[in-house]
Amino acid sequence: MSPGREGKGLRAEGWKSRSRWAKTALSPEPLALLIALLAAFSGAARLVAHDIPNEVSIHAYIKPDGQRLRLVVRVPLVAMRDMDYPRRGTINSGLLDLSKAERTLRDAATLWVADDIEVYEDNVRLAYPTVTEVRAALPADRAFDSYDAAVAHLTSAPLPDDTEFLWTQGMLDVLFEYPIHSDQSRFSVRPKLARLGLRTNTSLRVVAAGSGEVSRTFEFAGDPGLVRLDPRWSQAVSEFVARGLSHALDSLDPLLLLVCLVIPFRRVDAVAAIVTSFAVALSITLIASAYGFAPDQLWFPPLIGTLMAAAVVYVALENIVNIVAPKLERRWLLTFGFGLIQGFGFSLGLRQVLQFAGTHALTAVLSFDAGIVAGLLLVLMLLIPALDALFRFVVAERVGAIILSALAAHTAWHWLIDRGDVLRQYRFARPALDLAFWIAAMRWAMLAVIAAGLYWLIFSVLRPSTASRSSTP
Repeated sequence: MSPGREGKGLRAEGWKSRSRWAKTALSPEPLALLIALLAAFSGAARLVAHDIPNEVSIHAYIKPDGQRLRLVVRVPLVAMRDMDYPRRGTINSGLLDLSKAERTLRDAATLWVADDIEVYEDNVRLAYPTVTEVRAALPADRAFDSYDAAVAHLTSAPLPDDTEFLWTQGMLDVLFEYPIHSDQSRFSVRPKLARLGLRTNTSLRVVAAGSGEVSRTFEFAGDPGLVRLDPRWSQAVSEFVARGLSHALDSLDPLLLLVCLVIPFRRVDAVAAIVTSFAVALSITLIASAYGFAPDQLWFPPLIGTLMAAAVVYVALENIVNIVAPKLERRWLLTFGFGLIQGFGFSLGLRQVLQFAGTHALTAVLSFDAGIVAGLLLVLMLLIPALDALFRFVVAERVGAIILSALAAHTAWHWLIDRGDVLRQYRFARPALDLAFWIAAMRWAMLAVIAAGLYWLIFSVLRPSTASRSSTP
């Protein structure tokens, strides 16, 4: 029987024995005994069950080693609820009785950790792990500073039985082992540990086979889905195209901006030009942000949000004010500038997931960009026929464009006010003119030159050749 099934069986047997004891004790049915039993049950319930912790930090190492894979995990004991931890002294004592805690710690390791971690070798799920070692650790213990120290801690003698150990502040350290075919395989992990706390933060460090050196570190909150420790190029492409597509469809700012941009231009060639301008600008700032060009100060995300709201307001008002449709060339330029801003906005989401790209960072960025463009094109494929039908059968084109633009301007204006209020809470100090400042200035100058060069190439060199071909009879 696996450790998980054994733990669950022991737990179920414990509940059955309690139920039989309760039936026997209630057989005389005197009122005083009933009241005493109810009081005892309510007191035990308060001791066993406790609130979900607000924030839980999990530290883990994973290392393939020959024909086995080792997973070392440290979890706060307080996060594993409904466990009957043995106490020293009275039942209300918070001191863990280490001499009797072995079985309970193993049950906690299987029920709260092993049951919720799936490990795959070359896309094949591995068998249920063996709980090789468990240890109760003090909060100040530094064994998880390295993989070798963590393994040495788990394979050495446990804490003395007379250690003063508050279980609500202690840690559970576990060494799991999985049988594998080869330590040169590609491994994946699906951690589902979010239920341990209202917010669960996990640090997973991958240790290279044949050494104790950490080759990659993952930091994520909640359940991240399938984490490929060393993804292939094709896997990075498929994953980040999907992430970009999802991110585009979940973001209202670029969708509303794109709607305002294409309302006056619903021809295929005009829409293609606008989307191309937006995609090129997105690529520039996404790549720049991925390689450290974007600021990492706290005021940067609200600044980008405020600028995006202002961009929607501006384009919507331009649609309303212009009696005739604006020039396509001007709209290209606006789209390119707004695409640069929106690229930084999308990069804020990309930063959190770029760690899952492995060694394919640039591929992941370009795939993410392709997914965003695919999502925007999907929206346009549905939007343009709907606009044509609206302007043909419901309302005149000019009146309809004004109404739609006014609704967009009204929505974005409220965004602008709310985000501006958030941005004003940050204090902006004059930067020091030191070496770091001039390096950052040179980076931004290079980015501006690249953006200007691409814009000139696309709209000054390629466009005339396209126009000449289209004018040829």
